[in-house]
Amino acid sequence: MGKIKIAIVGTGNCAASLVQGIEYYRALANEKLPKNKPVDLMGLMNYNMGGYFPHDIEVVAAFDIDKRKVGERLDVALNAKPNCVWPIGNPLPKSKIRVEMGNILDGYSEHMANYAENRTFVPANKKPCNVEKVLKESGAEVLLNYLPVGSQKATEFYAEACLKTGVSLINCMPVFIVSNPAWAKRFEAKRIPCVGDDIKAQIGATVTHRTLAKLFMDRGVKIDRTYQLNTGGNTDFLNMLNRTRLESKKISKTSAVQSQLDVPLDPDNIHIGPSDYVPWQNDNKVCYLRIEGRGFGGFPVTAEMRLSVEDSPNSAGCSIDAIRACRIARDRKIGGPLISISAFTMKHPPKQIVDYDAKELVRKFIQGTCPR
Repeated sequence: MGKIKIAIVGTGNCAASLVQGIEYYRALANEKLPKNKPVDLMGLMNYNMGGYFPHDIEVVAAFDIDKRKVGERLDVALNAKPNCVWPIGNPLPKSKIRVEMGNILDGYSEHMANYAENRTFVPANKKPCNVEKVLKESGAEVLLNYLPVGSQKATEFYAEACLKTGVSLINCMPVFIVSNPAWAKRFEAKRIPCVGDDIKAQIGATVTHRTLAKLFMDRGVKIDRTYQLNTGGNTDFLNMLNRTRLESKKISKTSAVQSQLDVPLDPDNIHIGPSDYVPWQNDNKVCYLRIEGRGFGGFPVTAEMRLSVEDSPNSAGCSIDAIRACRIARDRKIGGPLISISAFTMKHPPKQIVDYDAKELVRKFIQGTCPR
C-alpha cells in the first residue's frame, strides 16, 4: 500500500513514544516467524487498517523550538532532555531527518524558565523555518500537532499551513480546530481529511471516567458528583502549572465525560483537570477518580479508583490509528473531519459518540461502509 509520510510538530515525549513504537512494530513485522505463529499484536487496537500497518508510517519532517533539538537528527532530538519516556524496544536507528526550527508564538509559557533545564523547554535563538516549504519538499501527507496545552496561536498557524499545502491535520492537543465548524468547513472545502481534537489514551483518565460514568447511567444509578485529579512529572504537567493555559483543556476533558450522561451534571458537581506537577513521576501519570451516586431506593453508591499509566505511549496507541485512518481517507478523496476515528481517539471530537459505538464505526470506515 506504500508509506504514510508524516510530519510532527513538537518532538517531545508523545512524539518519542510514537516513533519508538513504530520501530518496535517494524521489528516485529520483520521477524522471520513460522507461518503458524502470529505477530505479537500487544498494545495495538488495530494491526491492519485497510492494508496499512504500523511499520508503513514514516516521519519525513519534524519541528521544535528547543535548542537541544533544533538542527539535530530526529533520533537524537527524541532522546534529548526534557524527554523522559519509558523506552520501547531497541534504540532508534539513525534518522535522515533534521529537526527544523518552528514558530514559537504562544507555544512557550514564560513560567517554564523558572525550572531546571533538564525539566523544561529551552527556546532556541534561531529564525523559524518556512513551514509550508518544508511540508511540500518533504512530501508529508499528515501533520501531527503535539504542541503544549494553551498553544492557540501556534496551533492555528500550523492548521493554516496544512490548508495551504494540502496536508492532513491530526490535532492531538486541546485547541479546537477539527471540532470548530469554521475550521472544519475550510478543511472540507479543500478536500483535506483531518482528525481531532485532543488525543485520548488507550486506557487513560478520560476514557476510564467516561466508561464508568456510562456504566452508572446504564445501570440506573444517578450520579450526583464526580472528580478526576491527575498528577505527572513530564513537561505537559509542568506547562499546565500556568492555569491560564488550561481553559480549552478543562472544556475538552469535562465535555468528554458529560457527553456520556443523559443529563449533564451541574458545573459545581464535576471537577476534571490536572492537580499538580510531581517531577519524580517523570512520564508516569496518576489519576485519582471518584464518582458518587444513588441507586435503587436512593441507596448510596461510591466508586473510587487510582490509575497509573505511562502517559506518552498511552496516547501513541491512538495516534497510530488516527494516522492510518487519515491516509485511508486521502486514498478515498474524503475531506473534512473524520467523525468515526475522531470520536474513538479524541476527547473533543466534532461529534461525541459512545466509545463502543465509535469503535464499530471505525471498523465500518475501514471496510468502506461508513463514509467517514
